[in-house]
Amino acid sequence: MKTRYRLIRRGIRGGLYYSVDTTTGKRASLGTTDEDEARQIIEAKNNSVRQPILNLQIAKAYLAGSDNGMKTRTWQNAIEALIGTKKGANQERWLRVAKDKALAPLLPKVIIETQGELLLHVLECGKVSTNVYLRRLHNFCVDMNWLPWPLVPKRQWPAVEYKEKRAITLAEHLAIVARENNPERKAFYKLAWYLGASQSDLAFLQAEDVDWNNNVISYRRMKTGTVAIMRLDEEMAELLRDLPGNGPLFPYLRTVRAGDRATEFKQRCTGLGIKGVSLHSYRYAWAERAKTAGYPERYAQVNIGQNSKAVHRAYSRNAPVEMPALSEYEKQQKAILGNRNPEPAAPAVAA
Repeated sequence: MKTRYRLIRRGIRGGLYYSVDTTTGKRASLGTTDEDEARQIIEAKNNSVRQPILNLQIAKAYLAGSDNGMKTRTWQNAIEALIGTKKGANQERWLRVAKDKALAPLLPKVIIETQGELLLHVLECGKVSTNVYLRRLHNFCVDMNWLPWPLVPKRQWPAVEYKEKRAITLAEHLAIVARENNPERKAFYKLAWYLGASQSDLAFLQAEDVDWNNNVISYRRMKTGTVAIMRLDEEMAELLRDLPGNGPLFPYLRTVRAGDRATEFKQRCTGLGIKGVSLHSYRYAWAERAKTAGYPERYAQVNIGQNSKAVHRAYSRNAPVEMPALSEYEKQQKAILGNRNPEPAAPAVAA
């Protein structure tokens, strides 16, 4: 095995000894003019480098006995294997992740030879999505036993900090709808305001999802598989009557990728000078309107999703609520109870 450090001396007599790093070419003083001391220091420096490499080679030899690809498997191989386990939109998302420039230094590296510092460097150069997906890729390698131990302990991963998202306002929504000339997109944005569903769930709604006999609309969420059922009000019913009576409610938008639907919406916002909103902002708006109106949180969770960030965000802090005077609220409660259990009339008093 090639030694990394070699010994040189500045000056013929009485000069200090130096170590030269054959990898980087850098020189460092050993602080001694004694040749024997200098050689011992050089030997110690070479041993400090040689031992970790030797340990790694021994470990690789043992691991190769159970996995022939251990010595050559790269992060590129790992991300390709992970992409192969995904389908549909998830697979498309991971294909975009594989092109992340921040991951470029990592992907050609052999997994078993990678040090945690490289992952931390990638995280520093990347964005929020880099943090999210590199963590998943790392955990995938650990679960597959391609990494015998985590390179970055769980507590050392930087916290994922998303940008603050806001709800679309009624004025912004009305401006977008008023300017939209395409009838299908206009109906799509209107229904997003009323229903609060995700853009993919909206795009794939069928006329058969509307039960006119019971006056409800129901659909199965694509992300979780759970069923959402909502009663129709007059405005929503009027909107749905103008859409196709059978088959897809949005024949064109269901054929468009989610990213393209989002881009089309952003273009309309840009044209109106609206900033900081996306199609997902309709879910935030619905949740905040529900909170403001006093809509029970459990109903909001059923409609938008039990773990929806929109619901948690709105019901925790964002939506303003105007509280009625306590005395007025007490009078309302007494009136309700009085109608349910009227008090018996007082008996007549004899003259």
